[in-house]
This record gives sequence, structure tokens and C-alpha cells, in this order.
Amino acid sequence: MRVDKASSTALHNKTDNRSSKMKYRLSDLTIDTGRQLVSRATDPIPLPKLSYDLLLVLVQAAPNLVSQDELMRLVWPGIVVSPETVSQRVKLLRDALDDDPRAPRYIAGLRGRGYQLAAAAEEVGEKSIAVLPFTDLSEKKDQEFFADGMAEEIIDFLVKIPRLKVISRTSSFQFKGAKQDLRSIGTQLGVGYLLEGSVRRSDSRLRVTAQLIDCRDGMHLMSQTYERDISDVLKVQDEIAATLVRALQIEVSADAGTAPRPASRSTEAYASYLRGRHAHDRYDQQGFEQAVDFYQRALDLDPSFAAAAAALAVAYSNLGIYGFMPPALAYEQARRAAENAVALNPNLAPAHATLAMIIGMYYWDWPTADREMKRALALAPNHAPNLLLAARQSLAAGRWDDTLKLQNRSLEQDPLNPSSYLVRYYAQVRNGRLAEAEAAIRRTLEISPTFSSAHYYLGIVLLVRYQFEAALAEMLKERDDATRLGGSAMAYFALGRQADSDAALTQMLNSQADHHPFHIALVYAFRGEADEALKWLDRAYVQKDVRLLYIKGEPLLKNLDGNPRYEAFLQKMALPE
Repeated sequence: MRVDKASSTALHNKTDNRSSKMKYRLSDLTIDTGRQLVSRATDPIPLPKLSYDLLLVLVQAAPNLVSQDELMRLVWPGIVVSPETVSQRVKLLRDALDDDPRAPRYIAGLRGRGYQLAAAAEEVGEKSIAVLPFTDLSEKKDQEFFADGMAEEIIDFLVKIPRLKVISRTSSFQFKGAKQDLRSIGTQLGVGYLLEGSVRRSDSRLRVTAQLIDCRDGMHLMSQTYERDISDVLKVQDEIAATLVRALQIEVSADAGTAPRPASRSTEAYASYLRGRHAHDRYDQQGFEQAVDFYQRALDLDPSFAAAAAALAVAYSNLGIYGFMPPALAYEQARRAAENAVALNPNLAPAHATLAMIIGMYYWDWPTADREMKRALALAPNHAPNLLLAARQSLAAGRWDDTLKLQNRSLEQDPLNPSSYLVRYYAQVRNGRLAEAEAAIRRTLEISPTFSSAHYYLGIVLLVRYQFEAALAEMLKERDDATRLGGSAMAYFALGRQADSDAALTQMLNSQADHHPFHIALVYAFRGEADEALKWLDRAYVQKDVRLLYIKGEPLLKNLDGNPRYEAFLQKMALPE
């Protein structure tokens, strides 16, 4: 359908009247008309004003076709330009968006008629908020775990409210202890509002202060103090969330899942649960082991505590993933805990997502994993951690585009999660989009400079891009022994330094054989030693090395493509389609 002159006048008025407040989503792009910003996930895409104006006209005319005459009138008002000028501007816009005119994702052209969007554009009108870590004001400064738990529980409550965008704790907790201007924090998180607060606990008494700030001007929209007995802590969290909903003028339906929760039957169980979360956040062996102890104590005190059971499953699985416990034992304990959580509360979305992760990652039961993940997303469609687990599951299946869609949805709620950019890296490497993969893993390092194996992954993409010296430099920066040795062995080989490659590989075989057979297989495959690579792949299969999960499309195994034994190995893995 062509846009007539009257329609174009209305469209111009629509742009003027709404440009200060609207957001649109176009596939994986977000167009913020207030800031005149186009981004993919949280990565801005620099556009000249004419390119931005052209895109906005097409978005606001969608799904209609806009002729070249209307584009000349709307994008270049009062200026005489030629159809060639329009065509050239469309080309520049497509180049900036990485859009292929032969298979357009964003802008479709009809020869001689005009242009229209290739995908549906939807208005994004949700309110948005981030809950910052609460400050511990207790006299002994020993209640940080409790203050963190207060903020996390409010996040978990708010995320269930439709039409409210809530930033996940992984991103909001990046600002723990930061002295930044609140408006700057709001900009970095992409939200309109921030909640900050404090907790003071003395014996059985609790004092909580919460303040809601408008990020546009730094004004306080709400400031309240709650004084309660510690046994009423869940009620306090619900009261704060309900007050926020009123302050933000959000209508909540009766079935939104935000009914007040009963207080825990055991205050001690709840405190042990919060201590477990605090310990787990250290992300080291001692932290995981302490988390297991705290979660198990919470369940001993309150056997109906489903959230503690789900958290226990995550702690056990991490002990197995990082080699701190024999995988068979760790995953069996993790599975039992996750199944217990689902039995205790069938509507607890993280329990289903965790069970899906465990069943897929270690037991390779893909139909059950898929069923559990679908249930998790149905229960909590905007829960960032679940979306990221679902993206990893799609990655294992080789569904790269689905992986990116899920990862982008997760990033909307969790824009500073370094693990999310790692998932994007994996998918983009397998898509052959190496520049995008490199940008993603560099973003991981920017957010978390000590992120485990990030230098190795950056080195891999540089190897695949034939930048061998740069790849070696990154490999040698890596602190993880297994990936540093394996990565440097491959980089040395690519540089023709066979003796150095052999030395690194020998050191890897002597120290990492028991825990990293898959990484050893990658080195042999990269060096073209197929028999050794296949031997170590078989060993990884027997040991159920969790890194086998993402074998589909692995660029370092390309030398094995077409090898009948390798094809048989992939069939034995029975990965989902």
C-alpha cells in the first residue's frame, strides 16, 4: 500500500508529536526516539541524522510501503533531492544495520515503487526500573547478605509484573558500592527509574528504607521507611513492591502473580538461604561449597522451601562444571535438588529452567530439557537468567538465530551480564559473523576484565580471522591454565612454531587430561591430527565433559568435517535439531 499525501502529512505530525517518548522494537533492534538512538541489544549503532530519520519514517509508516516521493518530502523537507539520493541513503542505512538487500531483515525495497520494513515494528511502552543493591547500615556491618537479599527479592517480585521492564540483578549489582551519579547509572542500564535503599538490623528488629528516583532529573518520587520484626521480612518486600507499582502508575491485573506471600515459617531458614546466595556470588570453590551447606540447612529447617532447593541445584551443578566435585556426583545431586524444587512448587520458573539445564548439559536428555525450558519461559517470559539458559540450549541445538533472539531478550533485562555476551560470541562465530563475535567477546572483557577464559575466546576468533600474533598475545594473557595452554599451543602452531606448540600441548597433557579432554581434542584437531583428536573426543564423551554441549559448528573442529568417524561421533551425541 502506498502512502498518500494526506497520510504523509499525518505521519509527519505523528513523528513530531511522539518523537520525545516512543520506543520501537524492530526484530533485534531498538529505536529510542527520545534519545534518537538505535541499538542492537545494548550496543548503540551510530547513524547519521538522515539515516536515522529515514529509518524512523519507515518504522512509523509500517506496514505500509513508502514511495520515494514521500521519503524525499519527509526525510529532506524543503530540500530538492533526487531518487538517487534516496537510494544512496537507503544503502548507507542498510550497511550500518548489516542488512543484506538480497535477504533483508529490516528494509525491503520494491523496484520503482519505494521501501518498507521487512519485519514487524512494535511499540515498546513499558516502564523500566533497576533495583540497586541495598546498603547495610547495621552496627556491625555484618548484614550485607541480608541487604543483598532484600534487593534481589524485590527484583524477583517486580519481574512478574506485566508492562514493567526490570533489570536483572547481575547488571544492577555491577554498581554495588559505586559512587556514580544516579542519572548516569540509569543511562547505563537503560531505565527510567532506580530504587535504592538501606537495611539496618538489630537483633529481631528490622528497619528498611527505600527511595524511588526518576533518572531523568534525579528527583525522588518515593521515600519510605519500614520498621518490622525480622519475621515479617517478606511482607516488607511485598509492601515496597506494591508501593513502587502505585508510584509508577502501573495497573496490575489480579492474575499477575503478585499476591502477597506468607512469611516464611522459619526466619532462620530464610537467613540461611540468603547467606547461601551471598556465598555463591563469590563464584569460587569455597563459595559454592558454602552455598551448598547454607541451602541444605535452609531445607533442613524448612523442607517446603522450593527456592532453596532450586538454588541448591545450581550450586551443585557449578561444583561439577568447574571440576570441584566429580561430575557424576555433582550432577546427580543437582538433578535431585531441581526435581525436588519443581515438586515443591510447580510454578517456580527458575526450578524448571535449572532442571532443563542439568538434564541437557549432563544427561543429554534433550526432549525433557526442551519441555522443562518451555515451561520455565511460559511461567516467566521476561526472566533474564532463564532466557539466557534457553539461549544456551538453542546454541547446543545449532539454532544460531534463535540463540541470538533469546540472548537479545535476556540483554534487554540484563544489559551488563558478561556471560550473555559470551553466548552471543558463540552464536556469531558459528554464524560466520566474526567481526560481531569479536565485538561480543571484547564487550565481555570490558564488563568483566577477569572473566574466566575470555582472553582465550578472543584469541580463538583472532585465530579464525588469521591474526595469529594477536591471537597468541591474547592466549598468553589467559589466567585459566587449560585454555591458556591449549590456546597458545594452537597459536604457536598457526605461527609455524612447532616446538613451542608441542611444549604447550605436552604441558597440557600432563596437567589437564583428567578435566579437559575436549580442549585437548580441539588442539589436536586444529593441528590436523585427526586420530588423536577423535581419541580425545571419545574420552570427553566417556567423561561427559560439559564442553561437548556446544560442539555443533565448532570452528576449531573444521579439519574433521567429512571424517566418517567424526560424523559417527556427532550422531552418537544425538544433539537436538
